[in-house]
Amino acid sequence: MTFRITRALPLALLVLAPAAHASDAPLSLSAASSLGSYAAPEASEALAPAAGETGTPAATLPTTELSAPPTLPDTIDLTATPDDLFVRIRNGFGMPNLNGDLVLSQQQWYLNRPDYLRRMVDRSARYLHFIVEELERRGMPTELAFLPMVESAYNPMAYSRAHASGLWQFIPSTGKNYNLKQDWWMDQRRDIVAATGAALDYLQTIYDMHGDWFLALASYNWGEGAVARAIKKNEAKGLPTDYQSLTMPAETRNYVPKLQALKNIFSNPQLLASLDLPPVPNRAYFATVTPGTNIDVKVAAKLAEMPVQEFVALNPAHNRPVIKSETPLVIPAEKLETFQANLESHQEDDKPLSKWQTYTLKSGEKLEKVAPRFGITLADLKRVNGLNGRLKTTAGLTLLVPAGDGVGSADMAALPEQPRLPSADPAPAKAAAVVVRKGETLAAVARRTGVGAAELRRINRLAGDRIAPGTKLLLAAAPAPATTAPATKPAVRAGKAAVAARKPRVTRYTVKRGDTLYSIARQFKVEQQDLLRWNGPATKALQPGQQLTIQLAQNDD
Repeated sequence: MTFRITRALPLALLVLAPAAHASDAPLSLSAASSLGSYAAPEASEALAPAAGETGTPAATLPTTELSAPPTLPDTIDLTATPDDLFVRIRNGFGMPNLNGDLVLSQQQWYLNRPDYLRRMVDRSARYLHFIVEELERRGMPTELAFLPMVESAYNPMAYSRAHASGLWQFIPSTGKNYNLKQDWWMDQRRDIVAATGAALDYLQTIYDMHGDWFLALASYNWGEGAVARAIKKNEAKGLPTDYQSLTMPAETRNYVPKLQALKNIFSNPQLLASLDLPPVPNRAYFATVTPGTNIDVKVAAKLAEMPVQEFVALNPAHNRPVIKSETPLVIPAEKLETFQANLESHQEDDKPLSKWQTYTLKSGEKLEKVAPRFGITLADLKRVNGLNGRLKTTAGLTLLVPAGDGVGSADMAALPEQPRLPSADPAPAKAAAVVVRKGETLAAVARRTGVGAAELRRINRLAGDRIAPGTKLLLAAAPAPATTAPATKPAVRAGKAAVAARKPRVTRYTVKRGDTLYSIARQFKVEQQDLLRWNGPATKALQPGQQLTIQLAQNDD
């Protein structure tokens, strides 16, 4: 659009100017037809020359061209429902953007691995819509839907050195604090619905604590107590206390840039197309149904008319091939009616939903004797119970064994891979170790080995981050040797599990400014109740410099 302004001559010149022809156009501001033209008759009459006067025609007056204003971007109609879930996520972004070299570095890392991005998107398609719905329901920024990409690459079976598990990578103690069950039957840290609710509760809590999403994310990775201490250190030095100004481990320093890098990538539709990343439909992928009786994983998958592995991908929390009654099952939304109809037909035919039952070992019983009694091989008995390593079986141990007519080889072949119990892992000959190189810091060792700096400090009982070259650092706590009870010790009463006595490893911890009971429990992977039990009621009101006793061996996961 172009505006044309005809300049008016000075008044003195107008008086001396000869008369214009009666048909000459008056002084006017002309614009494109969309604005219309405007003329002021009163002004034209006042400036018109007297009769008989002549002058330069108005057409020869100098003109000034003004360029059209820039076109405004299209507005976003938030009431419209986009077909692509990534468009919906973009519409709900609520965090400020983070800029800098770390973001660019992380962004380039992802862009150099398009296959990795495609695998993440493929896995996320099952869970992403549910997570976005939950974020919107709580009024939280939708870019948090990319956080499981940072934490677990959207793999619900992901398991870290620090014993963090699931999409949201909960460690055992934090999972318990947010009511995620972790027992013989299931580990809800891997449950899509329960773990997402717990993760968003936790994120809301630490956001309320800091009032800043970047600091909340740093707390999610590093611990809120550690972030609070870093903030207080900067306050004491008169330094800024925002995320980028804090001193933190390299993992946490790169944590928010990873999320920002993913946000940048998924904000660019043209880039997504060039990377051949598939769109995710903006519709619910799954629904839940709750059977009233125990049901085998294999039977549930058959009733839903879906592969067993796909069923497990939606129900990854279960440790056994049997799902307990009154436990919600996650079924693809398009399969829900099929599942319900097949379930009714199955029950009308009086077919069992499970071919397994529980059995409790009696005193003196061995697995080698139990397996043939129930028509199953020892290898299959161990497999179905997740006993893949050396495990000393004791009275009171609960096992799954075949029920009724038992199970055949075909039933065993169709079983999904069972999660391995930590207690059944073979004990290594000795803990792995690394030697500190010249010029290396604790943070550098952490990056090289993949073990967090805090974990290295705990395992090696380091007071700080300074380490001398040549120092040998353990990467995992050495297993505590099991001791057998003296022969004169009374036998354990029937019905109780016989547990080998083990002396706990005890350490002392000095409370720092900003520490909370929760942050200390999270750091050492213990329960807050245990800290209170070991240190007395005074622990409820922590003071800097206070000494706490912590028993490590009793809380190995």
